[in-house]
Amino acid sequence: MTGARVVEVRAVAVSAPLHTPFVTAVRRTTTVDTVVVTVTDDDGVTGWGEAPQAWRITGDSLAGTTACVEGPVRDALVGGPADPREAWPRLAGCAVGNAGAKMAVDTALHDLAARRAGVPLAVHLAAHLGVAGTPAPDLRVPTDVTLAAGEPAALAAAARDRVADGFAVLKIKVGTSAATDVARVRAVRAAVGHGVELRLDANQGWDARSAVRVVRELEDDGLGVTLVEQPVPARDHLGLAHVRAHVDTPVMADESLVDLEDLVSLVRLGACDAVNVKLAKCGGLTPAAELLEVAARHGLGTMVGSMMESHLGVGAAGSLVAAVGTTWGADLDAGWWAAASPYVGGPAYQGPVLVLPDAPGLGVTGLALPGS
Repeated sequence: MTGARVVEVRAVAVSAPLHTPFVTAVRRTTTVDTVVVTVTDDDGVTGWGEAPQAWRITGDSLAGTTACVEGPVRDALVGGPADPREAWPRLAGCAVGNAGAKMAVDTALHDLAARRAGVPLAVHLAAHLGVAGTPAPDLRVPTDVTLAAGEPAALAAAARDRVADGFAVLKIKVGTSAATDVARVRAVRAAVGHGVELRLDANQGWDARSAVRVVRELEDDGLGVTLVEQPVPARDHLGLAHVRAHVDTPVMADESLVDLEDLVSLVRLGACDAVNVKLAKCGGLTPAAELLEVAARHGLGTMVGSMMESHLGVGAAGSLVAAVGTTWGADLDAGWWAAASPYVGGPAYQGPVLVLPDAPGLGVTGLALPGS
């Protein structure tokens, strides 16, 4: 990698249809909308990354991300080192916020480095982030699958379908109505039996008191929920701590964790049992790896998840899981919801498994959309 310089940074907006609407407590979508970024070095090697639109979580939009990539990011990187470790300070400091733009470019730089080395991205990350002497990473990463928010009967039917697809861990989107969320979980448990793991994601949809009431009722019913993710609004770390102190079910922070400052707050308050680290929240593979390391050092469980993004983003996140490991596995079904991958090559799904290609980098060689 020594001596390689960035000569080009490009961005293009991509929208691809989902096979099923994706519904949470904060939004409904029928497409995955993202900015695909490529970074090319002076030897003509190109790395790929993406920045999903996430208005309701990070505030990142297609227009804003494109402007950031084609403006301050390009200005900071072109002519500079292509090594992601050397480029990160320039990338991190070129603009405030804009986590999506930084995620896309940081991913592309790591992808470029892996391509130059001729190894899959997971292998590259393991060499730079993992523990020396550990086995080569497994390129097959199991994931849970989300049950989009809906009425009990619809959730039960979707749960049966997903189990038939081979998924053994279901994440139920709740938080749309605390008064009826228990009925939703009951319906899913009745539909799939007790051999399937159920996790809940409220996406900030409850207040602290409602969260405690709902979770306690689920516990009293013996529904076997193993995890409750983000029960309260993102900035309510005290509320999250209150929930954790008053329920037995493990509590995971998602939207409450963006950066190291958030992680310090969560640790000091004892606000959660585990954290969900997402590249699009923190700004890429480089900061995500740091968050995972610090969280583990302080005894928190870890998971790597994704926004509603395409195979590029989930492939990068899956490569991080494969390289360094997590205690709660991967929450990387976002690309599974796409009607088809918008890329030539790259990661794919085999039932409940995200399959990382045994090819340099993320294995993407082009866009597979009409007119590309």
